[in-house]
Amino acid sequence: MRHFLDFEKPIAELQRKLDELRSQPATPSLGISWEEEIHLLEGKIQEAQRQLYSNLTPWQRVQLARHPRRPYTLDYLKTAFTEFEELHGDRLYSDDRAMVAGFARLGSEKVVVIGTQKGRDTKENILRNFGSAHPEGYRKALRLMKMADKFGLPIVTLIDTAGAYPGIGAEERHIAEAIAVNLREMMTFEVPIIACVIGEGGSGGALGIGVADRVLILENAYYSVISPEGCAAILWKDRTAAPKAAAALKITANDLSSLGLVDEVLSEPLGGAHLDLEATAVTLRQGLLRHLAEVQAQTSAERLKSRYAKFRAFGHFTEPNTVAA
Repeated sequence: MRHFLDFEKPIAELQRKLDELRSQPATPSLGISWEEEIHLLEGKIQEAQRQLYSNLTPWQRVQLARHPRRPYTLDYLKTAFTEFEELHGDRLYSDDRAMVAGFARLGSEKVVVIGTQKGRDTKENILRNFGSAHPEGYRKALRLMKMADKFGLPIVTLIDTAGAYPGIGAEERHIAEAIAVNLREMMTFEVPIIACVIGEGGSGGALGIGVADRVLILENAYYSVISPEGCAAILWKDRTAAPKAAAALKITANDLSSLGLVDEVLSEPLGGAHLDLEATAVTLRQGLLRHLAEVQAQTSAERLKSRYAKFRAFGHFTEPNTVAA
């Protein structure tokens, strides 16, 4: 059964009426046939979807990025990739199940793929720590990236996390240092690195596997230095101001593209990736392969120079001179 978000209630009501009509005997009413009634209602649903999803607010896109049925990393590893072989452990402390990593094929390309993984239910969310990795998760990612660099394999990362785990244990095991080392090392790997934000891209937890030659983002994903709720709690002392914060932060895919922070926005099916995993997987695979081919055409020296310049350029802006003469 489809899960509807609060802002999707008009569509949910129309869908309920359609389901009721389909479950009833085929009897005519109001002078039109049963089939015509269904056709008219389907048309209303399509028009309502078109109007709603073509005018989503930033906060509504955040809600879609967090949709409980949205595809996660493992879903794409089964659809956009083939022959995935997972590797475990950071060889220092333990295996972090919030960070999934291993070898796979992307089309005909052999790659190392790394991604954050959430859970579908309470049991799985506890196992995956709600997609928030510990230090050992980032160290596992780094271990595999070093292996990829050693054997000349491209690196693909899939980002979907609210942020790195902020608990005491993570602090004791130096979460900030683990992320910082990843940022430094990813800037030096000679193999191509392609990253894609598939859901939530939260703060340093996302950036810890996000330093790449190309950064892609799905249409209803977001990438931000802080969650809208966290920003609202700091600026307005009220987490219910999250919709206002989401708009101010410029965290949607189109905003990020206009600011030059991502290289391409990958389209999703109308209503979100959760409504058609196969179509989204095809779009993701094609986007990754296209950018990977372009980056592979560069020499390693060109890649390193371009990657460095890309991230050094972030955050440059100008303001009009408002000082009175």
